[in-house]
Amino acid sequence: MTSKPPAPAPADGARLIYLMGASGSGKDTLLRLLRGHLRDDEPVLVAHRYITRDSGDTEDALRLTSEEFSRRAALGCFALSWTSHGLSYGIGIEIDTWLACGAAVIINGSRGHLAQAHARYPALTAVEVTVDPALLARRLTGRGRESADQIEQRLARAAQTFPVPAQCRLVQVSNNAEPEAAAAALLGIAREKLAG
Repeated sequence: MTSKPPAPAPADGARLIYLMGASGSGKDTLLRLLRGHLRDDEPVLVAHRYITRDSGDTEDALRLTSEEFSRRAALGCFALSWTSHGLSYGIGIEIDTWLACGAAVIINGSRGHLAQAHARYPALTAVEVTVDPALLARRLTGRGRESADQIEQRLARAAQTFPVPAQCRLVQVSNNAEPEAAAAALLGIAREKLAG
């Protein structure tokens, strides 16, 4: 079964926030905190990811088998999808409906696939969560998900630069201090999108 490309996006993605950062930078924590500070009537939505591994309790993701992921990709169910570290990740096509309804939408993306997201949503805002390397190493070790070699590989990858498409707005949010501050900064970006 071959992958069916998603239908063209209904909007330019002006209210789309493409969150990215190294594994262990705290993206899931920031998204959880952000949700807790939303007003009841505030149209800010966080898209869950589809992943071909167990996501645990700390991540807003749905696990799919590799076969089910491929089946959904073939049906055009993903607005964005990519592979990383031998896993498949997808963002559901439903985000296009949310954007068309006037919501600001935040997705947990990948630095390596920013160009793909920007090509589909040229007016998105990319937000990179940055963390001091020593702190990142402690966080990766503390979560107990990877071996020491895997952690070293993730730290090396975190230090690499990544391509940012021309005309792509990139904002950096530091998550070195209390995560509430970084979550507030992220929520401020989402509210700015709604006001714009």
